[in-house]
Amino acid sequence: MIRNIILVAIGGAVGSVCRYLVSKMVASSFLWGTFTVNILGSLIIGLLVGLVSKGKLSPEMKLLLITGFCGGFTTFSTFANESFTMLKAGDALLAALYIGISIKIGIMAVWLGINITESIK
Repeated sequence: MIRNIILVAIGGAVGSVCRYLVSKMVASSFLWGTFTVNILGSLIIGLLVGLVSKGKLSPEMKLLLITGFCGGFTTFSTFANESFTMLKAGDALLAALYIGISIKIGIMAVWLGINITESIK
């Protein structure tokens, strides 16, 4: 268990640094940096999930690269992969609900957090 946690931590640290570096390279605006990281992360997780399904990645590499690196690089990649998995399984309604509710409640949570902090003096 400790070994798995260390693998995820190392992957997450590297993914977070890469997110920062990619965002800085794109640097024309916050939105383009985030957009680039999210799309690149989705491509990377797709490639890695494909390799896992072909037995090309060990469970340890899956933890390091998918859970750790992709999790640190962008959680959007995990969200996109989960949505795709539902669509692939034929659960279009569940996928649509998951996507719609996640986006709507996520935006509402940001709004709520901002409003809560506005009352702090």
